[in-house]
Amino acid sequence: MSFGPPPSMPSGSATTAEPTESRHGRHGPDGSGGPGRKSLRKPLVGLLAVIIAGVLGTGGWLLWGRDSGDSEASGKSQAPAAQGPLDVRETVEKPPASINGKMAFRFSVDDMKPGEHVEMPGMWATDRILAKGINKTLVGMSIGTDAAPGDEKWRLELDGPICGYTRDVTVDNRTAVVFRANDWADEALCNQVAFVDLDNGRLLWSDRFPVSQAGRESGDATSTDKDRPGVALAHGTVAVTWGGGTIGYDMEKGAARWSTTTTAPCQDMGVAGGRGLIVREQCWSGDDPLSVGTWRSTTFKLRKLDLATGAALWTYSAAEGVRNLHVPSVDPAVVAVSAGATGITDLISLDDQGRNRATISLRNGAYVADCSDTDYFLIDDCPTIAVGKDQVFIRSKDQLEKQTSNWIIGFDLATGKTTKKFDSGPGALLHPVRMSGDRLLALRLSEDHIAPNALVSLDPRTDEEVPYLYFGLPSEAQLMTLTDQNDIVVQDGRLFFGVKAANGPAEPKTKQWSYLVLGVGSGAPQKS
Repeated sequence: MSFGPPPSMPSGSATTAEPTESRHGRHGPDGSGGPGRKSLRKPLVGLLAVIIAGVLGTGGWLLWGRDSGDSEASGKSQAPAAQGPLDVRETVEKPPASINGKMAFRFSVDDMKPGEHVEMPGMWATDRILAKGINKTLVGMSIGTDAAPGDEKWRLELDGPICGYTRDVTVDNRTAVVFRANDWADEALCNQVAFVDLDNGRLLWSDRFPVSQAGRESGDATSTDKDRPGVALAHGTVAVTWGGGTIGYDMEKGAARWSTTTTAPCQDMGVAGGRGLIVREQCWSGDDPLSVGTWRSTTFKLRKLDLATGAALWTYSAAEGVRNLHVPSVDPAVVAVSAGATGITDLISLDDQGRNRATISLRNGAYVADCSDTDYFLIDDCPTIAVGKDQVFIRSKDQLEKQTSNWIIGFDLATGKTTKKFDSGPGALLHPVRMSGDRLLALRLSEDHIAPNALVSLDPRTDEEVPYLYFGLPSEAQLMTLTDQNDIVVQDGRLFFGVKAANGPAEPKTKQWSYLVLGVGSGAPQKS
């Protein structure tokens, strides 16, 4: 797999080319700046012209919108409590200077072989860098460019494939991954953690931790059926669960400050971070020593940990019959429950003692809450559940009777009752992305691929919707908006879509470009 530019855009787009010597120019397939090099497209600012271009130039990179004169005043969010560099960031996005979108970043490949599969775990953004995991490598690329061979700003090779990661990033742009001891993909132990600076790719520290066998016995692993570790960040702490327990590392020095152990038949199976740490503990019953996945013999507990000692501040025990638990938010604590069925059936809010405050039923699929269930054990990766101070926001089931539509609904964490409702309007779908202070950021995705998509800010206090960015996507990239299959990150005024894995063509073909990450930014410099 090599980096390279995507296919050229249709000539029908109403754009103006930049000079070829611009640092934002796009490299040709060979990585050179010679003949055939194309420039990045400027933002599309004439609404009428852009709509015409959108109709004629389907499949092109079409980004458009109209400036909102009062967007700055109406789009401001209440800032959270002051954060230090060792906190997990909670960025409050500033309204863009212009809501006309433009391409902010592009990353693609052209040399995947038929049937080839490449894991791409993790995507993180800073104000300058887009970082991505690619098998056993972390790469950082400068935002504002097309990624081509040799263009990465930094590259960090690990000893083996990445086998776990966290979406958490500190205020000073650092994160953690876990990786295998070497390249024996299925045989190697997933027992190493790395703490990395995303701005420069520097490996700040790494350490090895134990591995346990999956199932009722939590001793050292002796077979290929091993527990998968989880990793998360909280203030000054990198936490790793390894089945037989949890280790808390000092974020700055990399030293293990504390460790906890579990007693068979229970094991620590994943950790959620952010404003604190919650560990998911899984217990088995019955005669099968390897009863992983047998939900009828499985029960779950959650432990809120003291960051200084690892001691349990409280323990929450889920009801019997629960198939799975996720933790979309640590503070306020919200649990996503899969009870007696596949998929999430209920959300449960907990108080500061781990007691049930309210249960929110998803009403047999009338409401949809997505959490990722992958081999990377992110128990807090719930891309369409946004948790604020007093409310949780999810989306309704898609309405398909006439024109496609849906809505985002808010639920009060204290009572479980519905609060706010935001309609998508006909021919579009709304998806929660994350909170930005006291506002909700959401994607409004067009169904006809002609009308613009949008990143919008929703105010639960006033029901006001403020547009942040209007944008379009190439037809080849439409599937990148599927929230349960891709990474979607909003950071420092930009919106990024990234694939979690890349696949080669099913059959031998001519050279084919595949988008891996696409980024959208404002068509004008962001206001300070």
